[in-house]
This record gives sequence, structure tokens and C-alpha cells, in this order.
Amino acid sequence: MNRLSDEALAHLRDVTERPELPGDRYEIHERLGRGGMGTVWRATDRELARDVAVKVMTLPAASDRERGRLQREAHILARLEHPGIVPIHDIGQLADGRLWYAMKLVRGVALDRAVESVSALPARLRLFLRLCETVEFAHVQGVIHRDLKPANVMVGPFGEVLVMDWGVAKVLGEPEEGEPAAPPSAGAADASGGAATDGGAATDSTSPGTVLGTPGWMAPEQAAGRAHTVDPRADVFGLGRILHALVGSEPPRRLAAIVARAEASRPEDRYGTASELAADIDRFLSGTAVSAYREGALEKLGRLVERHRVAILLLLAYVVMRSLLFLWGDR
Repeated sequence: MNRLSDEALAHLRDVTERPELPGDRYEIHERLGRGGMGTVWRATDRELARDVAVKVMTLPAASDRERGRLQREAHILARLEHPGIVPIHDIGQLADGRLWYAMKLVRGVALDRAVESVSALPARLRLFLRLCETVEFAHVQGVIHRDLKPANVMVGPFGEVLVMDWGVAKVLGEPEEGEPAAPPSAGAADASGGAATDGGAATDSTSPGTVLGTPGWMAPEQAAGRAHTVDPRADVFGLGRILHALVGSEPPRRLAAIVARAEASRPEDRYGTASELAADIDRFLSGTAVSAYREGALEKLGRLVERHRVAILLLLAYVVMRSLLFLWGDR
């Protein structure tokens, strides 16, 4: 008896698990990824003649809470209309009760793979600035991602940067499921933000003490299970960890100070917002002083010389030329 290859077994598994969406609008193709809450499939939207990603709940016997989480995930996606966040197109329910939703099919690679071909530090930092812009937009809308890491950031073929996997996101001002309402100054709520794949090491529970996020990337207050204390500075920590990975182990001093401040253990020692972090990165790129680092006099002089190097060289060339002409004229 011949044994089936791993590829054949995977194909058979996809065929047997492929969901049957009601109606004939969507044609399901191959599976793109699987997470704790759902499986993502590539599909064709026949009405609009385009490929989309369809996320379907993994278990038919899902609880009302699990269905509610996926529904909130879709609602968060619909709420966050931004070029850096995957838009949602449709939502529905299978015959067995599982929820599904269709969204933009993201083409590209994860940030950690994308930067393998981007060796120049300024180019890497400009990608990071686009990431900060998207995270800040979500924060202004009252949504905290809580699972920022390179694997959850996609870079498209034209340099577009998308923040993925909002499955453990939190909506400020709303109590989390299973958790008493937080004080007005700290408000909290679990919501699920969408993505083309599920990510992270989050559990389905949102009760007090639950750890939501990915070890090594989440803020210390998340790792301690203090969900009601999490605010935008938790995402700043995640951004700091991503920045650390982008710049390597020996970045310039001013950039190292920015990284250290972003990923500080105590929330009060970090940047207050993603835009504040982005502003310091922008200052670093433009050669101006950054708020995270106090320069000495010699360092400041060196930075100014580096920033105005071309002008200084032109001035020196002019002085040398004038001196030579003066000396030549005296002969």
C-alpha cells in the first residue's frame, strides 16, 4: 500500500475542511493560515471578480463568547479605516453556526523577512515610521493592538505597511468580557481586530489575570496579566521591540536611546504615544536633537557638522580657493 505524501495529505485536509459559504458569491481556494480563533482562506469574489481573504471560525461548536469575539474583530476592522489596516468587505454565518468575514487579500511578506533586502538604516526607519502612523491612528480611535511584532506587520510589493492580526485588540473605555469595569482613568475592553491570519500566543479568555499577547514582544504589564492597566504605551513597548529588531545590536547612541525609551519596563518611562516615538525617529533621520538623549557639547558639535557636512565642505573649499588665489596674487 502506497503512503500519501505530506503534500497530498495537506491537500486532502484542506479539501475536507474547506468551508461552504452560503450562496455562490465566494469560491474558496487554498488555506492561507490558521490561528486560535479562525482559519483564513483565499477566495474569489465572483460578483466583483477579485481575490479576497475569508476568515472562518475554526470550531463548529464555538461558544457564544467565541462567536462574539470574531464578530467584534470584524467590527474593529470596519471601524479602523486606514491604508495601513486591512479593510473588511462582508460578514456572514455558515450553516453550522460558524461566523466568517471577507477582507482584503494582503500580498506581501512579514516585516522581518522584508527588511532582509533593506540594508540601509534610513530605509528601515522609514518603514517603521509608517508602522507608527498606523498604530497612532488606531490609538486615536481608542483601539490598542496588544500584539505588535514583526510577524504581524506586512510589507507589500510597493512598500505599503499593514498592521495585521487585531485578534486580541482592546477598546479603551469598554470593560473586558469577564472583567469588572476598570477605573475611568484606565478603561479597558477586549475586542478583536482583524487580519488575514491569526497571530500571537493569546488565549480566548479575557478574565482578570489572563495574559494576552506574544511572549518576548508584549509589555511587562501585559505579561503580568494586568489587562485593566494596559493603555497605548503597551503598543509603544511593542513598537520599541520591533525597532530594536530593525536597528540591530549596535545602533548609533541617539537611536539606541530612542529604543531604550520605547521599550522601557515601566509605562511611565516610555514615550506616551506612537506619534511621540515617530517624532524622535524623524528627528534622528533629519540630524536634529532627539528627546530621548541628552547630548554633550562635543556630540552636539559633531552632529551639527555631520548634518551640515556638504555646506561646511563647500565653505572650506571656498576658503581654500580664496587663500590660494590670494597667495598666488602676491607673487
